[in-house]
Amino acid sequence: MNKQISIEEAVSKIKDGDTIMVGGFLAVGTPESLIDALVEKGVKNLTLICNDTGFMDKGVGKLVVNKQFKKIIASHIGTNRETGRQMVEGETEVVLTPQGTLVEQIRAGGNGLGGILVKTGLGTDIQKGKEVITVDGEDYLLEKPMRADVALLFANKADEQGNLWYHGTTRNFNTVMATAADWVVVEADEIVPVGELAPNDVVVPGVFVHNIVQGVK
Repeated sequence: MNKQISIEEAVSKIKDGDTIMVGGFLAVGTPESLIDALVEKGVKNLTLICNDTGFMDKGVGKLVVNKQFKKIIASHIGTNRETGRQMVEGETEVVLTPQGTLVEQIRAGGNGLGGILVKTGLGTDIQKGKEVITVDGEDYLLEKPMRADVALLFANKADEQGNLWYHGTTRNFNTVMATAADWVVVEADEIVPVGELAPNDVVVPGVFVHNIVQGVK
């Protein structure tokens, strides 16, 4: 089955109030064409789960500037001063989560786990409102799994069935997020016929991918 759709059709499925995961690390491995289309569509009150908020003119930062998020869950926001301004002014809720904890919460969401136990954040503001669980005399914070309505991801190459290949660090959060959303759409630099990707080169199997779009170069 060919899973390719247009960028316009992809963003038409995203509605106000959705929770979205977006792949990328400082905009490396971010689906820029999908982001641009989402900016143009102007959907509002989104919740973002992402490693970071990119830059004001690149990556999900463009959505931040356009004030399309009501809540942002990320490991850092230091490269996008607009995110910081919105947080300080109370315009957008920002939840800062340690990077390792964030990726494992997503992994838990993708694997049907009830959560993960971590020591990171014990005795700090991160602990507020969270359950502490003792295992063999050691205290841990229970961090609950994360899932999204939509995952907007990137791949360097995809075949028509959604099998994905990555070059270097572009895989970052893209691979784990592919497991943790109700609908997964991947923007690929190149889309090839089934069979052109060697099995050993497939990083994310197409079973996790609902649709693919051709990125605009």
